[in-house]
Amino acid sequence: MTTPNPEPASGPSNFVRDIILDDLKTNKYRGRVHTRFPPEPNGYLHIGHAKSICLNFGLAAEFGGKTNLRFDDTNPSKEETEYVDSIIDNVHWLGFDWQDRLFYASDYFGQLYEWAVQLIQAGKAYVCDLTADEIRQYRGTPSEPGKESPYRNRGIEESLDLFARMKAGKFLDGTRTLRAKIDMASPNFNMRDPIMYRILHAEHHRTGNEWCIYPMYDYAHGQSDSIEGITHSICTLEFEDHRPLYDWYVEALGIYHPRQIEFDRLNLTYTLLSKRKLLTLVQEGHVRGWDDPRMPTLSGIRRRGYTPEALRNFCASIGLSKTTGSIELGRLEYFVREDLNKSAPRVMAVLRPLKVIIDNYPEGQVEEMDAINNPEDAGAGTRKVPFSKVLFIEREDFREDPPKEFFRLSPGREVRLRYGYFIKCTGVVKNASGEIAEVHCTYDPATRGGNAPDGRKVKATIHWVSAGQAVSGEVRMYSNLFLKEDPGQVEEGQDFTANLNPKSLEVLVECKLEPELANAAPGTRYQFERLGYFCVDADAAPGKPVFNRTVTLKDAWAKIEKRGKQPK
Repeated sequence: MTTPNPEPASGPSNFVRDIILDDLKTNKYRGRVHTRFPPEPNGYLHIGHAKSICLNFGLAAEFGGKTNLRFDDTNPSKEETEYVDSIIDNVHWLGFDWQDRLFYASDYFGQLYEWAVQLIQAGKAYVCDLTADEIRQYRGTPSEPGKESPYRNRGIEESLDLFARMKAGKFLDGTRTLRAKIDMASPNFNMRDPIMYRILHAEHHRTGNEWCIYPMYDYAHGQSDSIEGITHSICTLEFEDHRPLYDWYVEALGIYHPRQIEFDRLNLTYTLLSKRKLLTLVQEGHVRGWDDPRMPTLSGIRRRGYTPEALRNFCASIGLSKTTGSIELGRLEYFVREDLNKSAPRVMAVLRPLKVIIDNYPEGQVEEMDAINNPEDAGAGTRKVPFSKVLFIEREDFREDPPKEFFRLSPGREVRLRYGYFIKCTGVVKNASGEIAEVHCTYDPATRGGNAPDGRKVKATIHWVSAGQAVSGEVRMYSNLFLKEDPGQVEEGQDFTANLNPKSLEVLVECKLEPELANAAPGTRYQFERLGYFCVDADAAPGKPVFNRTVTLKDAWAKIEKRGKQPK
């Protein structure tokens, strides 16, 4: 193993890193840094997990250490192989590799059981016959100590016998538990004789029906860390009150003692990061599944078109603290734009098409215009874009009666077609409903490429596609799933679904796209010029492109609207 550098210069400063540096200086763990990412396989990973993944893998890599991926699979009633597979896939997608260190808490069920027997033998655990409701009643309140269970002083031999019979399946679910004997008067509720094992006749996704008793997370967590030789067990802040229990178990057993450190979990505006609530959205059909692009799951934002590089850069930017707060969603979107601006090829697409006919353009002629693939990447080159007499432009790029500061196409006004010519509107054709069906224009052949030899200027450049060569496709316009910055704030009698945005998805089915997009592969990202960044959806098929809007461009429109003006 590479010897960690006690004074690496590459990492950003934070209190967890400072703790590791101090432990390296004192040789606390013999120069080792070994972390773990320990998800429970009871749902899909979300962006909050990305912060923990980047922290655990990033710190270990910085100090020449190791990171394990370990599933804390101690509750078979909520765990599924589907979740395991998705977690493995998404941690890899995010850019991290645990090599041969993939583990499960269920790997240690035998050892955990033996250690539980050891605690009974030491008089530090007992079998309790209280029901779950009775245990809650006996627990006390923040201002009053708990009451000891009548079974707390049960004899060691009797508890050993009962615990063995629990393991053998002799009792019904919920009839008995194994509890640690700590302190029912402790101000920390987690220390008031916590449950170590419960009876649960449920098939486990890995061990099948081998076990009918399962360890509680608080019991399994620290011992699993100990077995794996973890040095720094990095957890989110809600586990801070659990740390004394973490320490108590490993000390009572006399085994290797990792160090638990807590940091603030990620909270984003307009976003919920509760797996229970995300499961509700899926089960009640508010979204199309765990990978719906409106979901904050890694599968969802991945399908929407977010890049792993953008997520890693975002996580690196937000830092760590010991206080809980919310990060603006716009900050995440900034990093997505920054990454896609460098990497995404530019194409032209018309989402709400309006037909334009250039009356003086030669009938049947098709030219090929040179278009830049990415102005941020000199090596991206150019492509050929067909141009013809009949085009499509965005409906919002034309106004028959334009407001004062509208400089796009309107009767008598000249605009530039991106990579094309100057055109001037000469009239419109309306349908029976009075809606504009066609815009008629003339073009100036001398302005090919978008520049006038006489030096005249136009105030707007608009994008287009050639009607004869355009590919029809579907574009899914995603917005925030929730209307409120804090979706958890609801009126009395409501639940969080009352804050769902009914317009979080708009599906446009007759969009017109450059011909090269006909067979774009799922997952490919583009910038639709002037419109935003888009990603080919998994539903796409050859000749039938489907795109998800990933994120908008910098929104000048919104700023102008706030001032009560129209965009140019």
